[in-house]
Amino acid sequence: MSKHTPQSNIILVTGPSGAGRNTAINVLEDIGFETINNMPLSLIPKLLTGPSHGRQIALGVDIRTRDFSVGAVLDIHDEIKRTEGFGSTILFLDCNTDGLVRRYSETRRRHPLTPEEMPEFGIEQEKKLLSTLRLRADVLVDTTKLSPHELKMELKTLFGKTDDGQLAITLHSFSYKRGVPRGIDMVYDCRFLNNPYWDKSLRTKNGTEKEVTDYVKADIRFDEFFERLIGMCEFLLPAYIDEGKAHFSLGLGCTGGQHRSVCVAEALGKTLADSGWHVSIRHRELERQ
Repeated sequence: MSKHTPQSNIILVTGPSGAGRNTAINVLEDIGFETINNMPLSLIPKLLTGPSHGRQIALGVDIRTRDFSVGAVLDIHDEIKRTEGFGSTILFLDCNTDGLVRRYSETRRRHPLTPEEMPEFGIEQEKKLLSTLRLRADVLVDTTKLSPHELKMELKTLFGKTDDGQLAITLHSFSYKRGVPRGIDMVYDCRFLNNPYWDKSLRTKNGTEKEVTDYVKADIRFDEFFERLIGMCEFLLPAYIDEGKAHFSLGLGCTGGQHRSVCVAEALGKTLADSGWHVSIRHRELERQ
């Protein structure tokens, strides 16, 4: 791939029926993505033929898609990532069962898995079917409490182009127990820092709270680590712009994904934002609680 040829990113938009997939597809189209809904899985590899040209593509896939299976979606995801000039992101839109039942009740739609029965039965079946795909998702957005407008703003933050064409950065905190999130460009391990979990007064708190932040930053190794982390970002981020990247994702992991990684992600996000970078932050484990 040429130094100045931007990478094409293909977003596989999925999740249980009623969680907001169609809304997400429309939003991604509004912000410049080429969108295709329910394209047969067997045809997706044809998108990888020829040069990437920096195209941004969003594909809606769910249980109604021809040839759909969780294994097939994951295989395609891996194939895209192995193809030079292309990147793949699984965007999983989720919603709790009560929220989905309410949405089906309001729209009087039938669930595609159980059209002759109450939606509750289909919702539970679909959630079980998609559980592995949910765990493997690069980006998980819970739409239970989001209005369509709030979902739109969330997706614009995650995937929208910046007004000045600058690199959009996403920071991900995560737990190593659940594995490193897929689609991360760079990972830093925060497990060497003092762990607030062993302080009973901090165990149920998280790294967005001052008590936890103060505890983590009191580690004598924190300041040097953070200074080196900022220096590495300042050195590498302009290079990624030269490479043609539009988005860069950095992972920060710790044991439980609740304290140290969250604290460092918040501190790094603020520092980068103060320096003029466009930054969004995802706390995977906090979002899954």
